This record gives sequence, C-alpha cells and structure tokens, in this order.
Amino acid sequence: MNEYYFYGLAALMYLTTCWTFSAVRWFHTCGAPKERHQYIWPDRKLQCLVYLCPTILLPYIINPTSPSAWMLEKSYFPACYYFYCGVLLLCFFGSVKQWNQWKTVSWAATLIVVATMLVPALDAWLPSGILNAQGLRIWNDVILIESIIMMVYSGLAMWQVKHWMDEARDQNYSNPDDFPADYARRVWLAPILFTPLLWPAYIWDSPLWMAIDNVLLAASNILLLLNVMPAWRRKVILSSSEADITECHEEPTDDNKNEQIEQTAMEIEEYVKGQRAYLDCHLKIDDVVAHTHLGRTFVSLTFRRRFSSFANYVNSLRLAHYEQYQSQHPEETKESAALASGFSSYTAYYRAKKKLEDEGLSPNTKKDNYTF
Repeated sequence: MNEYYFYGLAALMYLTTCWTFSAVRWFHTCGAPKERHQYIWPDRKLQCLVYLCPTILLPYIINPTSPSAWMLEKSYFPACYYFYCGVLLLCFFGSVKQWNQWKTVSWAATLIVVATMLVPALDAWLPSGILNAQGLRIWNDVILIESIIMMVYSGLAMWQVKHWMDEARDQNYSNPDDFPADYARRVWLAPILFTPLLWPAYIWDSPLWMAIDNVLLAASNILLLLNVMPAWRRKVILSSSEADITECHEEPTDDNKNEQIEQTAMEIEEYVKGQRAYLDCHLKIDDVVAHTHLGRTFVSLTFRRRFSSFANYVNSLRLAHYEQYQSQHPEETKESAALASGFSSYTAYYRAKKKLEDEGLSPNTKKDNYTF
C-alpha cells in the first residue's frame, strides 16, 4: 500500500476532529444559555467557523500526490494557526469591552490570511490549477512572510492576555466571569506550544512530518474539546479564577494618608453606590480609578481598608439590590433579577452570595447600609 494513502488518512483524521469540534460546539448548549439564545463563551460561533476552515484541505485528503494539494496542506498550518490562536485568545478573554479594541487589527489579519491562502486554495481546488512550478515557488515565499506576520499578531494577543491576567490579580473585575484568569494561564501560550507542530513539514517539505503533525493536532483538538465543553469544567474554570484573585500592591503606611483615604472612600461611594455604577455587570476598578482621578494603587488601598475589597463591596451592593428587586418584582425570574442587579448571570449571583456569606460579609446582616 502506497505511503501516500496514510498521509491522506492522517489529514482526514485531523479534519474529522475539526468537524466534530465545530459540531459539538454549535449544538451542545446548556439550558439557560439556550433559552436566552446565547452561550457562556462569546466566541462560540467564531470557534465553530475556525474549526470549519480546514475543510479547504479536502484536495490533499483526496489526492495527496498532487503538488498543488501538497502546497495547500503544508502552507495551511503556519499561515492560519497563529491567526486562529490570536483571534480566539482576543475574543475569548476580551469578552467584556476589550475585544472591540482589537476588532480592527483582527479584521486586518483576517484579510491578510484570506488573501494569502486564496491562491493555493484555488490552485488545489480547480482542476486545471492557476499556478505553475515557478508560481508555486513564489507563493511559498509569500506564505513564509504571511506566517511571520501572523506570529507577530498572535504574539500581540499573548501580550494582551497576559496584561489582562495581571489586571485580574489585583481584583480589577467585579464579576469573575469577565475574565477566567485560571483558564487564561493554561492557554495563553498556545501559539508557542503549537510552533513545533506547525513548521517542520513546511520547512523540510516533508509529507511524513505533515502526517505526524496531523495526528498530533487531531489529538490536541480532542483534548481541547474535552477541556472546554462539560459544564462542571466551566464551573471550575470560573470559580478557580475567583479564588486566585489576590492583591499585588504594598500598602503605604503613612498615617497622613488616612484623611485622603476617607475622602477617596466618599468619592467611591458616590460613584459606585450613588450613581449605581454597580449595576454595570462589567464594572472594573479601572472605571473607579478614572472617576476619582487618583492612582490605581491608592484606590485599591482604599477598597482594602474600607470595603474589604473592590469585588466584595460591589457585589454586596448588587446582592442588596437583588433582594429589593425581587420583592418589588415578584413575577420576574431569578435570572432576570440577577441581570437587573448587575450580575452577569444567576450563577454569578449565587457564587458572589456564597463568597460573601463565607466571609461574614453578606448584606443580609446590614441592609440598612444599602438604599436604592
């Protein structure tokens, strides 16, 4: 049996896992997200699209001896995988507002990838092809340049996710769902981890290396699917992110700062409580810093000394608002009440309530401190 049969079989194995991943991600939804026509992660549709893109590799699966199909196959991984990693990192972890800041550069990266891969794709799919031997050599260099550009793009995505991880460590987020820091630590280096699999076949022009890469990438698809899909795993991802939040700044010890802390606390209360900023489910400590016009370190210090922490203070207000909202709107569901009170979901409400109760900070014991 010709070895090219096994090369095509390995490519089919990879493509099958991509289709499976896309199908499961599309059809597998939990009850509450399905009712609201949304999903726990905002990148679900984008992820499905990304995992359908390898369909363009069908010519190589059908005829792995074709030079045009081989050009498409070996080019696809370095040309596209860095882009996929970058855009999914930015979308997944920039799910609040930051993703909008990266849409322009991501669209530019998309156009570069499409323009680069369109030529070898047409050459492989069209019966007569569009490139001669010289054209294949030229486009090989084009793929190399585009792949380096996408490496830079994925590097920017890694840098941005690392920045968000640093923010999460000093309680920048009032809703832990906004940034699952623990999961970010597991996957933010994905472009680097994939690099040994993406380049050998391209550099050495080796179908054998490509077959090995296809099998390993198929295994990675299965592992990723098992890691992100079950509801209990998502719960672990989110809850561990909350548990890992810690403060990083050293507290100033100058007693003369006490008066300034009191003044800062009044400004914080006027903004977060008085202006009901806590109803913004994506409220961050950066928003409070921007309002008070004080340094981030000093605002964090004020939250620790006067309010236990930023997240605890905001969620205490939300919990009190939730109880009052439910008493005034008994016909509303618990999910609706949670959303109206500044929580990103009822699950976020429940976890915030349990956390505050465990720390003895439940607003049930001090309702008089919260008026609306």
